[in-house]
Amino acid sequence: MAHAAGKILDAATVLRQMEAGEEPPQLGRRVIVYGGGNTAMDAARTAKRLGVDEAMIVYRRSRKEMPAHDFEATEAEEEGVMIHWLRTIKQIDETTFTVEKMEIDDTGRPQPTGEFEELEADTLILALGQDVDTSFMENLDGVEVARDGVVQVDPQMMTGRPGLFCGGDMVPSERTVTVAVGHGKKAARNIDAWLRGKTYDAPPKAEIAAFDLLNTWYYDDAPQTQQPALDLVRRQDGFEEVLQGLTEDNALFEARRCLSCGNCFECDTCYGICPDNAVTKLGPGKRFEFKYDYCKGCGICAEECPCGAIRMDAETI
Repeated sequence: MAHAAGKILDAATVLRQMEAGEEPPQLGRRVIVYGGGNTAMDAARTAKRLGVDEAMIVYRRSRKEMPAHDFEATEAEEEGVMIHWLRTIKQIDETTFTVEKMEIDDTGRPQPTGEFEELEADTLILALGQDVDTSFMENLDGVEVARDGVVQVDPQMMTGRPGLFCGGDMVPSERTVTVAVGHGKKAARNIDAWLRGKTYDAPPKAEIAAFDLLNTWYYDDAPQTQQPALDLVRRQDGFEEVLQGLTEDNALFEARRCLSCGNCFECDTCYGICPDNAVTKLGPGKRFEFKYDYCKGCGICAEECPCGAIRMDAETI
């Protein structure tokens, strides 16, 4: 890059400042956001709300490969954000940005084409993913670091060096907060077991309550009281919620309609429908007892259970 841009900011910092109510950054008339994730979309939409004339996103892949939710890109475009797909910044000269056109190869990776164009902007906001620094682990005995910088771990989240555990962005996985939190819990259980000289055995996962096992007739439809989305003009002039969501009353109504998929919530359907009186109520929170000496295996209880908590198995003799 020949010279620095007029101003280079970090997207996470900009969004944090806005959330904290701090003085908004001076962005100028034109802004380029570099990246293709949800953070990039948020930064560009925030720039529009701060009054810039042009908010542009430059992303090196196509819409199909972008990590952002599709609706985020759609809403950004509706608000006037220009998205330059298959572009990467090659050089910055004050407020002139030279971008190179890219194309997706057979493996799905962007490749340069040698074709360039120029964009003008006063501020560059970087919304690029961050990588972990695993260089300090490359010389540790037993630790295997791949070419892309991730660390290989076994099913217990432990590296090839006994007692060294890794997770989150450091290991091959989806780089999301949800996955990182899950890895933290999983690693903690395995570390605890390892320190006690044992191996942690995860309990078997519950069966998935497939939709065909649910009886949605059990509850009536909820009233359609969801508030409409904020109109386009108001979306661009302020920071009100775009999607208004449910009213408080409707949210509570929806919560009470939970079918507790795969888990008995003591609706008494099996108790009331059994023709053989083979179901006994055990009291609040204790669910039911099935008396197999009375049950003839008609399966009505399993068929009518709204949440799929009853399974019929063939009797073994």
